Amino acid sequence: MPRASKLLPSLGHASSGAAGTVISTLLTYPLDLVNTRLKVQRQLRLDDSLSEDECYRSVFDAFVKIYDTEGGIPAFFSGLSADVLKSAADSFLFFLFYTWFRARRLVGRHPDLQYLRVVEELAVGAAAGACAKLFTTPVSNVVTRRQTASLLDRSPSSSPTRKQQTQKGFWEVLREIQAEKGGVLGLWAGYSASLVLTLNPSLTFFLQAILKRVLVDRKKWDDPGSGVTFLLAAMSKVGATAVTYPFQIGKARLQMGRKSSEGEGEKEKRGGIFNTVARIRREEGVRALYDGIGGELLKGFFNHGTTMLTKDVVHGVIIKLYYIVAGFLVQWPALKRILVGRMRKRNEKGGWQLVGRGVLADLVKGGRIGASMMR
Repeated sequence: MPRASKLLPSLGHASSGAAGTVISTLLTYPLDLVNTRLKVQRQLRLDDSLSEDECYRSVFDAFVKIYDTEGGIPAFFSGLSADVLKSAADSFLFFLFYTWFRARRLVGRHPDLQYLRVVEELAVGAAAGACAKLFTTPVSNVVTRRQTASLLDRSPSSSPTRKQQTQKGFWEVLREIQAEKGGVLGLWAGYSASLVLTLNPSLTFFLQAILKRVLVDRKKWDDPGSGVTFLLAAMSKVGATAVTYPFQIGKARLQMGRKSSEGEGEKEKRGGIFNTVARIRREEGVRALYDGIGGELLKGFFNHGTTMLTKDVVHGVIIKLYYIVAGFLVQWPALKRILVGRMRKRNEKGGWQLVGRGVLADLVKGGRIGASMMR
């Protein structure tokens, strides 16, 4: 396939990545909710919003208490719809930007190269993550509020006449965050942490590539098998999460908000994620930066492994559908002439020349394969 066209491959990876993320999010959401609460409960305890008895001692203890005190199984899926929306959009945009940026960089260096240098690989992943988080941070803030809503409702500062957090819908929470943070830009609280955490997917894919080269035979790099794909993805995610976890703690606290004096609040707001992490280490100790890390590593293992395994399956289906559709299209000479005419017009105007040639080449190739598949 010519390297000139990278739009369709990017869309294919983005769509399959989003599908894989949706499935993994549905499977691991209860664990994600528990992890979020473990990240912020220490802050709520220091603010006297939670008693010692109400705090969770472990992941298992959190599951038991939530089930016993908050209505059983449904309590583990509070905020699920918003998180599925955020996760799907986040994954789609990340894979779209990542595949596009990486392909452009490879073409810029040398058309025959298949791998980037370590620094370039990390930079591409970080840039893709930053672009994706720019669009999804407001939804991420809503998800964090919904996941910790039950804890906030227990707070002594929560008035009996005030509408409970668990009763609020998506738009109500969004407006509440905007009012608390002082404007529309407040919806992007925690974005500085997201920028730092873009290293997480970068490190994940970098470690996955390294593990594949070390542990998998070169002949099987393109298709190592479903079991190996799951394990490589899961182990790489665990490694990346262990490195960036303190910033996940800081992000969760920034998104939930913290009761503090006006001067302290302004200082923390200006300092962003680094000031938040430094304050936690100074006031609460290093151990506070790793609250709930066991659950997060467990979630990362299954979540990312499932995502990448499902992504490969869905991507294969998309490729087959693409070739089948192309096979139908090339059987209609009139349609082919219209497509070629439009591509030529685009080429004359410039801008889409490389993409146009690549799409046409892909269509012809896909038509031949699709036609053979339909015989």
